[in-house]
Amino acid sequence: MAFTIGEFSRMTGLTIKTLRFYHEKGVLIPTCTDPNSGYRYYTERQLDRARVVVQLRALEFSLEQIGEILAKCDDESDLLAQLERQKAAIVAKTQQYREIAKSLDRIIRTEREARMASQQSSFGVEEKSLEPMLVAGVRMKGKYSDCGKGFAKIGRSFGRHIAGKPLMLHYDSEYKESDADFEACMPVGKAKEVDGISVRQIPGGRCISLMHKGPYDSLGRSYAKITSYIKERKFEILMPTREVYIKGPGMIFRGNPKNYLTEIQMLVKG
Repeated sequence: MAFTIGEFSRMTGLTIKTLRFYHEKGVLIPTCTDPNSGYRYYTERQLDRARVVVQLRALEFSLEQIGEILAKCDDESDLLAQLERQKAAIVAKTQQYREIAKSLDRIIRTEREARMASQQSSFGVEEKSLEPMLVAGVRMKGKYSDCGKGFAKIGRSFGRHIAGKPLMLHYDSEYKESDADFEACMPVGKAKEVDGISVRQIPGGRCISLMHKGPYDSLGRSYAKITSYIKERKFEILMPTREVYIKGPGMIFRGNPKNYLTEIQMLVKG
């Protein structure tokens, strides 16, 4: 049985204007259209389809989304199955958004703490002179977090001859994620030959220094501060730059990263 657009409008609660619009968008197409009068006709089978469209629109689905759902359906059972799949997809997406929200909370908290620590820090950029230093170093290529292997190797080999805080020499002028070129070093009081470890004197000179308090992943703020200082004075940075780990994780206890102390040192000329 066919219904005129007016009859179908009363049955579905959709205005004739809306039905024409849905026809144009391909969401709810009449069973047939009279070629002479242009009148649209609908059947009972389209009632369920129309009700689904109304409900999905009430749930703020776009016409494009509704069209995609209905395009995959041939009969009522297919429609229900497609709605079940759509529901499952939305539930999964909701869970994903919850996880994203948790991650955003962590990022906001970390950034807020880092900003407050930076503002409250009593450390400022300093200029000083560094003396040449005898170090044992392991040159590495990879992630910065791999440096622990280098420090451990030096520690096993030099033991009681270690004469200062561990430091890292950075040979790259930019940050690298997985192929960074760096050297894990420790000051030593006595030179000896060890396979895979370079023992040599690194140069001293004019140094721009800044003490950073906080976790290593917030070092970027301090790098911005010391780099701005150097550029404002038109100094030239001499590579490699250095990070000296004044206070960090111990061999057994990790400690509180908020209390880590890292001195950034950049030798300069100019």
